[in-house]
Amino acid sequence: MALLPAKRDGSRYINPVPTKVGGLSLMFKMGPRFFFGAAARSPRQSPGPFHTDPRVYATSPQSGLRITWFGHSSCLVEIDGVRILIDPIWDQRAGPTQWAGPKRFFPPPLALDDLPAIDAVLISHDHYDHLGAGTVKRLAQMDALRQARWITALGVGAILKRLGVDPSRCTELNWTEKVKVGSLAISALPARHFSGRSLFGRFKTLWASFALTGVAHRVYYGADSGEWYGFRDMGENFGPFDLTMLEIGASDPLWADVHLGPEGAVRSFRALGGHGLLMPIHWGLFDLALHHWKQPIESVFAVKSLNLWSPEPGTPSEVVQGQEIRSEWWR
Repeated sequence: MALLPAKRDGSRYINPVPTKVGGLSLMFKMGPRFFFGAAARSPRQSPGPFHTDPRVYATSPQSGLRITWFGHSSCLVEIDGVRILIDPIWDQRAGPTQWAGPKRFFPPPLALDDLPAIDAVLISHDHYDHLGAGTVKRLAQMDALRQARWITALGVGAILKRLGVDPSRCTELNWTEKVKVGSLAISALPARHFSGRSLFGRFKTLWASFALTGVAHRVYYGADSGEWYGFRDMGENFGPFDLTMLEIGASDPLWADVHLGPEGAVRSFRALGGHGLLMPIHWGLFDLALHHWKQPIESVFAVKSLNLWSPEPGTPSEVVQGQEIRSEWWR
């Protein structure tokens, strides 16, 4: 049985299976490829422009499930009458400062001020490409989120508090714990990854994936994770999923233990049961690896007999059983 609460070794959380996470030695291995590699890790011109019409949110999705993907892992999920904003990052850069670090390929399709009323904000872990400090500071003060719950993994609440989130509205979850938001159950599940907003603060907070279980739909948000046998257990216990959101980008054989990559995402989707549609996330917005920026989505598109759901950034899109979306905006 893979679905167990997270454990700690002293102050450090432990992955569900033995996992190698690179440190300074990894940087030395990456160096030659980083400086002399030929991959176009960023687009030559900014893709888009992409624009989300906020008037769409005045009408509920006919299917009961609608997703707006804003790039990378940031999504607005409307599921059975509940709105969940997942890993929002509107920041210009995914890093501790806004003058250096990975810069976004295109502007946010929707201004934060144009967000509809949000029921909950879900933060999977504390990495900068999932928890943008500037974004959280803004969201914490917005009228559209006055009643929103903030849901995250153990230890991340302290970071949110420092950024202005009211602690009374924040719920931290261990793996296997759940919270209800209206009719929606949000369950924190294991992931094979790590945490830390610096090299010296790793593993001090928890990381998680999540199952969203509504009255009529089920969504799995994989966040960041390497492959492991627990995907099968999660699919059997929380599926079948209408939509499975798995990371495909920022991957490399050097850190395969903590990131799926496109091939790992396909295998993990099938391990989760292979039901419904696969939504590729964690790609197309930041240069976080050594591959060509289009390589992850090109690899997934090339897989045969795969029910793929990949919309254009910023386009609110209904999830309908058996109906693929294969936007080629990245071409």
